[in-house]
Amino acid sequence: MLYQLHHTLNQSVQPLHLWAQAWKKQLKLPWMLPFRYNSVTRTILATLELIERCTDNYDKPEFGLQYTQIDGEEIRVREEVVHSLPFCDLLHFRRSGHYNHPKVLLVAPMSGHFSTLLRGTVEHFIPDHEVYITDWQNARDVPTREGGFSFDDYVRYLMEFLDHLGPDTHMIAVCQPSVPAIVATSVMAERNSPNQPKSLILMGGPIDTRVNPTEVNDYASGKDLEWFQKNVISTVPGDFPGAGQKVYPGFIQLSGFMSMNMDSHINKHFKFFGDLIKGDGDSAEAHRDFYNEYLAVMDLPAEFYLDTIRKVFLEHRLPKGEMLFEDKLIDTKAVKQTALLTVEGENDDITGKGQTKAAHNILSNIPASMKEHYEQPNVGHYGIFNGRRFREEVGPKIKAFIQAQSQEKPTTLPENKA
Repeated sequence: MLYQLHHTLNQSVQPLHLWAQAWKKQLKLPWMLPFRYNSVTRTILATLELIERCTDNYDKPEFGLQYTQIDGEEIRVREEVVHSLPFCDLLHFRRSGHYNHPKVLLVAPMSGHFSTLLRGTVEHFIPDHEVYITDWQNARDVPTREGGFSFDDYVRYLMEFLDHLGPDTHMIAVCQPSVPAIVATSVMAERNSPNQPKSLILMGGPIDTRVNPTEVNDYASGKDLEWFQKNVISTVPGDFPGAGQKVYPGFIQLSGFMSMNMDSHINKHFKFFGDLIKGDGDSAEAHRDFYNEYLAVMDLPAEFYLDTIRKVFLEHRLPKGEMLFEDKLIDTKAVKQTALLTVEGENDDITGKGQTKAAHNILSNIPASMKEHYEQPNVGHYGIFNGRRFREEVGPKIKAFIQAQSQEKPTTLPENKA
C-alpha cells in the first residue's frame, strides 16, 4: 500500500515537472537572450529548475568513465558485463590495450544507492588496475520468477564472481558488503579454493556494530525484526517488471538518511537557488552532480535486508563466531593466505571507529605481516572512498598495499592503443 501510494504521488506531480521543464526551455531559447541576464528572469529560471528537480524521478546514473590516462596517454575505456546474475552484473571497465595490472573486484554496497556511488573509486583505480565492480540491480526490476535474494545469496554471488575472475584477485568491499566479503573469503578458504582473494580490503564496514555505535547502528538495533517486517517492507506494484517482489524501498531509506541531516539539505537547496540567481555555474553544477547521485535510489530485496538487520545489527553473528552459511558455521580461522587491510574514517558517523578494525580479531590466522589497519584523519564515511582525501591519501595507501601483495610489479605491455 505504501509503495503504491508513493508511486501514485510521483505520477501525480509529473504534470508540474513537465510544466516547469517546458517553461525553462522556453526562457532559454535564443530570442530570450536579451532578457536572460536581468534578475527577474534569473529568479524565474532558478524557481523553475528547483521545481523541476524536486518533482523529478532520479534514475540510475551513468558511470561516464570513457577515458583514462596511462603513462601519459589517453586510453579508451568501455563498460562490459562479463558475468550476469539475476540481481547483479559483474561489470568490467575494459581499457584499450593489454596491461599486467592487478585485478580488483570492487564490491559496491547494496544499501539503497547504485554502484555509481563508487564512480570516484573506480576512476582512481582504472589507470593502474584491472577494475571490476558489482553492479547491483534494482529489486523492483527483477521478475519474481528469478526467486528471492538472501544474505547467503549475496555470499554466493561474491564467490561466483571471484571464481569467474580467477586467482590473484584483490577484493575491495565498501561499507555494507564487508561482512559478506569476510564470509565469502572464509568459505572459499575452508574449501581450499584456488580463487580465494589475494587480498581483502574492507572500508568503513559494519563488522562489529557493538563498537562505538552510531545513530544508524542505534536505529537498526533499537527495534526487533518484526518491527522492520511490518513497517518498512513493501510489495512492488504492478507497473514494474518486479511486480510482487517484497522489497525494502529505496525511497524509505532515502527519507531516513535525509531526515538525519534535514537542515543541511534544506540549506544546500537554498544555496543552490542563490547560486542560480547569481550565475555561479560551477557551484550549481556541483550541487546537481551530488544530488543526481544521492537521490537516485534502488529497492533492496526484503529477505536480504532483513537477514542483514538480524545477523549484523541485532545478533552480531560474525564477531561472536556464530555466523552461518548454508546452515553451517563458518570458520574464519581458515583464512591464512588472504592479506587484510581495514580502512576507517576518523569522523565516520555511519560506521563507528573500530567497527571495521574488528576484522583483525575475526580473521586471526592471517599472519601479522599480511595485516594492516589505516585510519584516515578528518574524513567522514564517504570521504574514505570518494573525494580529494581519498585520491591523495586513502587510494594510494590501498594501492601500495595491493602492490605489496602482488607477485610482480605491474608493467604496461606495448600495444597500439585505440
